[in-house]
Order: sequence, then C-alpha cells, then structure tokens
Amino acid sequence: MPDTFESNAILNRLPKHLKQFIKPQNYANYSAIDQAVWRYVMRKNVDFLTTVAHKSYLEGLRQTGISIDHIPNMYGMNRILKEIGWAAVAVDGFIPPNAFMEFQAYNVLVIASDIRQLEHIEYTPAPDIIHEGAGHAPIIANPEYAEYLRRFGEIGCKAISSAKDYELYEAVRHLSIIKEAPNTPEADITSAEKTVEELQQNMGEPSEMALIRNLHWWTVEYGLIGTIENPKIYGAGLLSSIGENAWCMTDAVKKLPYTIEATYKDFDITKPQPQLYVTPDFAHLSLVLEEYANTMALRCGGLSGIRKLISSKALGSIELSTGLQISSVFTDVIEHNGKPIYIQTSSETALAYREKELVGHGTKTHKTGFGSPIGKLKGINLAIEDMSPRDLAAYHIYEERTVTLEFEGGIKVSGEIITGKRNLQGKIILVSFKNCTVTHGDTILFKPEWGIYDMAIGKEVVSAFAGPADLNSFDLITHVPSTQTIHVKKSAKQLELERLYQQVRDYREGQNRTISRTKVLEQLIEKHPNDWLLPLELYELATKGNEKTLSSSILSHLETIKQNRPEVGKLIDDGLVIVEKNTVIR
Repeated sequence: MPDTFESNAILNRLPKHLKQFIKPQNYANYSAIDQAVWRYVMRKNVDFLTTVAHKSYLEGLRQTGISIDHIPNMYGMNRILKEIGWAAVAVDGFIPPNAFMEFQAYNVLVIASDIRQLEHIEYTPAPDIIHEGAGHAPIIANPEYAEYLRRFGEIGCKAISSAKDYELYEAVRHLSIIKEAPNTPEADITSAEKTVEELQQNMGEPSEMALIRNLHWWTVEYGLIGTIENPKIYGAGLLSSIGENAWCMTDAVKKLPYTIEATYKDFDITKPQPQLYVTPDFAHLSLVLEEYANTMALRCGGLSGIRKLISSKALGSIELSTGLQISSVFTDVIEHNGKPIYIQTSSETALAYREKELVGHGTKTHKTGFGSPIGKLKGINLAIEDMSPRDLAAYHIYEERTVTLEFEGGIKVSGEIITGKRNLQGKIILVSFKNCTVTHGDTILFKPEWGIYDMAIGKEVVSAFAGPADLNSFDLITHVPSTQTIHVKKSAKQLELERLYQQVRDYREGQNRTISRTKVLEQLIEKHPNDWLLPLELYELATKGNEKTLSSSILSHLETIKQNRPEVGKLIDDGLVIVEKNTVIR
C-alpha cells in the first residue's frame, strides 16, 4: 500500500492494517471560512479556558505550537509532537473503536481532518480537527496523561466487541456524517437519530468494548480533574466545544468522583452530558483503568472469555497456560463444570507463541478451522505441559507411539503421535497426530481422513482478546467504510462568500492591504445578510485601526443579524467581548 501521508519515525512503526485508515490532509481544501471558524473557536476557548482548563492544556498549547489563527497542518504538528514522543495522522471521521485505540497504543493521535460547518460552530457530533487538534493534542504534553492515553490504547484495542457494537458504530458514523453535511434533509437526520437511539436501547449485555468506551468517554473526552467543588477541564470533547465547556461548569451538570462505576454509565454523543466525573489527578485515571483491565478476558481468560469471542463473531485470540495462542473466529466451546474443555474454530486459524506465528501453523495449514482439548488428563494430577520428558514417555506421549488420551470432561484423542513443539521454557505446547480420532461422548470432533490433527497443550485459557496474536497472520487490510464524509459541490453564492472571507484574511495577515473593508461590508449586507462571523472579523480590524465610522456600521449590522437570527446572538456577543478584551494569542 503506497503511503499517502508524510511519515516519520513514529508513524513508520505503525502496522500496515492501521495505515489503511490514514488519508491525506489536503490542507488547500480548507476555505477562508474554515480558517475563520477555527480562529473563532480557538480565541473563544483560550479566553474562557484560561480559568477553567487544567494548567496542562494551556502549557500544552504553547509546547505543541498549535496556532490560534491557523488550522494546524499535519506535517507541522508532527514536527512538534515528535518532541514529546507522539505523532498525528488524518482520517475520515469515525474509525472502528479497536483501530482508534490501537493508534493510541503506538503514540499516534487520530485526527479527523475535516472541520465543522459554521452552522455547527459550538458543537458537532462528528469528530473534526477542532476536537482532535485543539482538544487532544495540547493535553498530551503532560507526561502522566500521555502515558495514560497510550496505556488505554494498548488495553482498549484488545477489548472484545459484540456484533451489535459494530452496527452501532456504523449508525453513529452515518449520523455524524449527515448531521455535518450541508443541506441534509431534516427527515434523514431524524431517521438516523432514531436508528442510533433504537440500537442504544437494545444492545443487550454490554461488551468489553462498550464498557471501556464508557471509560474513554468520561475521561479522555469529557473528563474533569481536581475537586468536586473546583474541577478543571481536561477532556478533549469539553476543551473543543465552546458551547459545552461553559455549560459543564454550571451546577446544572452533576459532578461525581471518578471511579470504576463510570464503566457502567452510558453516554449519548448527540446531547450535552447531564453528569461528569472528576478525577483527583491523572495518575488516578491509570488506577481505574487497571482495575477495569483486571475484569477483562484479556487477563481473566476462561470460559467467559471464549464465550465473549464467540459472541463477537469477529477475529480474536485465546492464549493457553503454555503461552500458545490460537487466533480465528471462534464458533464453539464445550464446557464441563464451568470450565472449557474443547474449543473450535471453523475458518482460517493461526497458531502463535509470544505474538509470533509458529512455523507451519498459519492460515494455510489450518484453513478450515482448528479444534483442541483444554485441561488435564483424567485421573492424572500432572498437566501435560508440566511433564518432564520421562513423564511424557511414561504416559506414551512420545514420537511414533499410538495413544489414547482421555481428558477431564470426556474428550478423547486417539492416534499416532508424529512430533511435538516446545516453548522457550521447555514446556510442550503442541502435539501432532496422524490417524487421529477425537470424540466427546458420541460426538466425533475429528476424523482420521481429515488429515493431521494438531493438539494444543494447555491446562487453562489464561487470556482472550480481540484481534490476532500475530498481526501478520491475517489479511487485515479489508476496511471499507459504509459511508464517506460528504463534500457537496459549492454554490456560486458560497464561493463568493468564501472570497470575501479570504479578502479579510489577506488584509489581516498583511498579504493585501489595498482591500476596502467598507466595500466588503457593503457586499455582505447586500448579498449575505445572515452571515455573522465575517462582520466580527471586520469589526476586529476596524477597532484596531480606530475606524469609528466603520466600527459603528458593523455594530449596527450585527444588531440587525441578532434580531433576525436570535440563535446566534450569544456567539456574536461573545465575539465582541473577545475583540474588546484584545485577548488574541499569536
């Protein structure tokens, strides 16, 4: 796959299956209106967040060099982020949760490179560069938080999803796209919202991914830090939302101590949050993460872990007590006394040890599935993996011996032993048979005519997790999103408005001082009377130039807009306050 992005040492470490999600930023596609939206949000946020954000945010803004006046260029961001051991890539909106978290595990920020429309300047459910670049990037300059984010990704990408999780992901992605797309019929949005709501209400038992996404939401996206009485903002969703970062500081939003209980509190991405969680410090985030990780199949394994994998209907892995790892889509498990005694896959399977595929045991060898007993032999206290060579010989587990092995729970394996494989500690991890029959009671699990039978060795399943053990065992470059971000063809009127924005931007940045701002205002009033952001930018320039007549005309026009569009009144007033406080940070 050819690179479509500017790479660096950190991005070079990314596995190929993650690179499929990366897209070019196409910086030239940002219009002057987009740049004005970025500038307004950043100026308003920095002005307000000075008093309510965690100190790491403002320090991080300076450290990462993110500009208040310009949408960040991915190449420039990467040049600065590498100083703190991170990198950033552009993607198209929401990507699958496991992939999103896996990027974090590699110290890579995923940035949706599109930017919200002016109509959604306060909040958008779609991920955009304001949310990612202005929210996530600055706070990772704090080392404790950056390590939490990396560790979260490392653990989170192993969380097992349910089949319904992916359905919900696609529905949320679709909703976020059409909500942000210009001219989407209201009926389409209502229908998409209804679909998301119905799915959320019928998810059944929450999966590991659903639960860990709750933790991600209440910390990385919507987290507060400090005390209940005097919390500060560190969550990117709050840092980047000029509507919600003020709302969340009011008594209307309940503040709760951050504990493991937040795992079970669902969220609605389309609405302001009625409650938020406050962590005393960043180190506490890691303590809660580890507490949750201890409940995951990743660390608990067992019958419940296998059942989670079967329920997911997706590629996953189990690890046995010998370290042998089996990766596939798991389809069946036989249990006895609450323990798994036989596992079965029915499609391509790969065997690995310490995340490296065993030679001769990839998907070409096990292309139709894999089954194996798990546990101890019946009536023998010593597990096969713990047997010495003398013990193995005594029980006829030896090359060219024909043997019948009966496991606890009634699994029988009968055949002629060909060979075995051992791990680095000398424990036997795999035994291969020919002329082999495997049964459970009257059920035949393997017949001699099916070929060589490879029996995994392990007295228990110590881990179960999403994805393959060895990333190279499977073709993972298969992601095709069901919906793409919508970019509509701009009308002549929109292009004309963008041209006016560009003229004002060129004037402010000293690229063209011959532009008549009075004429720009006249054209706005005549052809774009409802636009409120460009008049604010004109007012800023007029105020700086002490042009009282022009300032007065602009204020009069802004008052007319407020009367005609009361919903933007507060945005206008807030913009005027920023201009008059002269709090521009360059």
